[in-house]
Amino acid sequence: MKGLSIIASLALVLTGCGQTAQPNATTTANTQAVENNVPVSGGELTFALATSPDTLDPHRSGLAVATRVYRTIFDSLVVQLPDNSIQPWLAKEWSISEDGKTYIFKLRDDVKFHDGTSFNAEAVKFNFDRVIAPETKASNSLALIRPYKSSEVIDEYTIKINLETPSAAFLGNLSQAILGIASPAAIQKYGEQFGQHPVGSGPFTFVKWNENAEIQVARSSAYNWAPSNVENQGLAYLDTITFKIIPEEATRIGSVQSGQVLAGETVPPQNVLALKNDQQLQLLEVATEGLPYTLFFNHRREPWNDPKARKAVQLAVDVDAIVKTLYLGTYPRSWSPLTPGTFGYDASLENGIQPDLAKANTLLDELGYRPGADGIREKDGKKLTLRYVDRSPNREKRNDIAIIVQQQLKQIGIAVEIEITKDIATVIHQNGAYDLYGNSQVNSDPNALRQFYHTQEAGVSRLTLSGLSDPELDQLLEQGTVEMDTEKRKEIYKKIQHYIIDQASIIPIYVFPYTVAASKKVKGLKFDALGYPLFNDVSLEKD
Repeated sequence: MKGLSIIASLALVLTGCGQTAQPNATTTANTQAVENNVPVSGGELTFALATSPDTLDPHRSGLAVATRVYRTIFDSLVVQLPDNSIQPWLAKEWSISEDGKTYIFKLRDDVKFHDGTSFNAEAVKFNFDRVIAPETKASNSLALIRPYKSSEVIDEYTIKINLETPSAAFLGNLSQAILGIASPAAIQKYGEQFGQHPVGSGPFTFVKWNENAEIQVARSSAYNWAPSNVENQGLAYLDTITFKIIPEEATRIGSVQSGQVLAGETVPPQNVLALKNDQQLQLLEVATEGLPYTLFFNHRREPWNDPKARKAVQLAVDVDAIVKTLYLGTYPRSWSPLTPGTFGYDASLENGIQPDLAKANTLLDELGYRPGADGIREKDGKKLTLRYVDRSPNREKRNDIAIIVQQQLKQIGIAVEIEITKDIATVIHQNGAYDLYGNSQVNSDPNALRQFYHTQEAGVSRLTLSGLSDPELDQLLEQGTVEMDTEKRKEIYKKIQHYIIDQASIIPIYVFPYTVAASKKVKGLKFDALGYPLFNDVSLEKD
């Protein structure tokens, strides 16, 4: 066995390292102010969310907003730090076999789930086997855990994990909240309702969920195994956190400004400057990693299975105009399938695609589409129509993007039909009833691309967003999973990024900066390596 070096118990304040989770100057100043104060126990933090979680079952959720809640409830085997190193958490140490297909984890023996049952090797095996079980209908967790094959319990606190192939991303993926460890007893007790009654071993325990209104968690009375990316290794300072669900932007931020809630996420671009200058508030901002907000073509549907049709749209959509109009310089434009902070990002793609309506029209002419009397192109009696589906509510002004794209594509004779729906699971992931759909994903490794661009893998009922099926790309994505040499792996992902852009498989739009507006009474709010808020160190200044 080849041991992986372990750096034990590293206390760290997340003020940024490298390109990961870099707070702005406002955040840094606030953090320095917190360091001069002694945290005070007690009180309720009210935190406004921009949307409602789909479920609080980490293995079944696909939404970042859900992760912000259940990260308070669930712990992970390991933690990833801003320098991308992997450190102990529920696992004390581990070793990896020479062929990279076997991991042996030594686990903590002092951890209890919130229902009083013990965390041990059997619990880890139960959780990981559950993720890959078809009846779980796992979401992003299934893509993260692959190429997991099986687990073997060596003794009560030692587990052996077997992989189908080596994976450069596997250990880092285990740090993510969607592979957090839940109580097996609670999963068996609540069954399909576990997502409404989550039980983990984290710093906070679940209290209640009033649908579309609020979710409340309370301080765990026995927490003593925090990861090294927080200072407070023991009990949380807060008595409770109440996550208020407030989708409407003005109401959410207005609630922070009026003091009705103490913190609120996803600050609208038009409010950023005012909040920076507000003496009663602080603005916290952190870069997110993974896949930027991206418009995916559905390669399963004509004519978007033809690269010329996709290229025409790519050349007609003015992304700069969209980003400047809607985000007022607060959201960076994206150029790649990956965000700049993600391993392997290829900066050479920046400024590579510029609007060119003449060329877009030429491509559509070559495909045989001719303008009709109303200006919309036709071929064989059928109008050239693009079905653009987006999610409700209007998170990050994404519905507004659809309207601008509709206006821009009309210039080259494409009619855009917009459908806004709450039922993304059926329309997108089950039926694939779209030509263009926007999505993003927070992730720490470029292996995340495999979930979106690889040929539909056996045993996965959820459709890939791109619908791509190309043996050349599949081979590159598979090589990226198993390649352990850092430089060689970077080159693989550069090729993948170029392929996706050159084939006009997507239109990257923006990189999401996660922002939180908070009262200056809120002290110690930090972010993990992926940009998710951490509440272990949060305390409230007394009046």
